[in-house]
Amino acid sequence: MKIKRPSWDEYFMMMAEVVMKRADCTRRQVGAIIIKDNRIVATGYNGTPLKIKNCSEGGCIRCKKRDKKQIEWFEYEESCICIHAEQNVIIQASYLGTSTKDSTVYSTSNPCSTCAKMLINAGVIRLVCKKAHHDLEGINLLKKAGVIVTEWKK
Repeated sequence: MKIKRPSWDEYFMMMAEVVMKRADCTRRQVGAIIIKDNRIVATGYNGTPLKIKNCSEGGCIRCKKRDKKQIEWFEYEESCICIHAEQNVIIQASYLGTSTKDSTVYSTSNPCSTCAKMLINAGVIRLVCKKAHHDLEGINLLKKAGVIVTEWKK
């Protein structure tokens, strides 16, 4: 009997979706993982920095205002204290002393332009992501830098 196994892309995207479940942002949850040689190097999700109250506990003023409908989703992005999943996954790899050069990132959202710049400089050569973010400039930057971008459609 032949067992149907997920492809590597399916497998790692499922893992990124599990990582996303740890995100505490009340506006949007994102998960990301870095892969090298079909092995997980690090995981990351969006949320507040260590030792800072989570969004659901009132740690992020922007999320609190957004939850109360005091601002629109696109307003005051600079006041958000959350770290994006892509940033956290790079930080986690660094914290563990693991190189991200020539790696692949799987993310449950396309990266913003700031995260894209970080992925480029971290040596990521491929990104598999869902399109879920309003900032599509990140994908454009990655492509300009020669990063292979695969849109996940399942």
